[in-house]
Amino acid sequence: MPVDKLKLLHQRLTEKVLGAEQPATLLLIALLAKGHALIEGAPGIGKTSIAQTLASCFGGEFRRIQFTPDLLPSDILGYHLYKQNSGEFEFIPGPVFSNLLLADEINRTSPRVQAALLEAMNEAQVTIDGKTIALDSPFCVIATQNDTSSTGTFPLPEPQLDRFLLSIPMSLPNRSIQESIILSQHGNVSTGEVDAFLSVEDIETEQDRCLSIQLSETLSGYIVALCESVRQLAANPHAVSVRGSIALLNAAQAYAHLQDSEYVLPDHVQFVFPHVMRHRIICDDGSDAEDVIEQALQQTVVA
Repeated sequence: MPVDKLKLLHQRLTEKVLGAEQPATLLLIALLAKGHALIEGAPGIGKTSIAQTLASCFGGEFRRIQFTPDLLPSDILGYHLYKQNSGEFEFIPGPVFSNLLLADEINRTSPRVQAALLEAMNEAQVTIDGKTIALDSPFCVIATQNDTSSTGTFPLPEPQLDRFLLSIPMSLPNRSIQESIILSQHGNVSTGEVDAFLSVEDIETEQDRCLSIQLSETLSGYIVALCESVRQLAANPHAVSVRGSIALLNAAQAYAHLQDSEYVLPDHVQFVFPHVMRHRIICDDGSDAEDVIEQALQQTVVA
């Protein structure tokens, strides 16, 4: 898939959700890096819309789960149904058996149900009644999360958060963009359906190309130094796991590919760093995660 198709995809996302240029870029990074994305923000700012627009451009299998307090793990993974005529159990696959899964308002269900996605997100497989079943490739979870101060929400456990490659903050756009949104909705004007122009093979090809983006020893050391700075500043030796360090590498490679670069550069690492780290950092001394990220970027130099 040529780079111009990636640019077209980015354009489609920003046309649908005005003012979402950076969230659109980060969403593509997650997809290309074979990762999962957590979109965070207040209700009604386009979190679900941007995920649905990505799905409309993609020819793979798309499924959506609306997370609610009464959701069960079987509603996500599937279940075995007894067939009286045959006397056997038939497996009914859940929405997780898809290429692109939208976990809408993931923090409106309990951590026990959220945990049903852990194996799928980490290993692209699920285990049901002792049987392990591989998921189709590519497999990407896009979860939306309302602000944790919202009524009826549950905090995501650390193991769940660590499975997300990126956190993508979305906020209320500025006044001029809000006016454009209102005008675009005047008279219920429809932008029309978007034809899918990306196939499963297209995505897999671009994911493989991202893995081939070159990384120098200097940049490898820079990534390790950034993560170590976070651990020190957060006063927590486990603030960033090895999975987090690898996520930073994969995200930087994907962003380099989006920038049509054959090499990972410091700018690529610095762009994705806050979004790879924000949802992972837990400070034992009560420090703010955003302050830790900013200080880590300032005090860590490329050797």
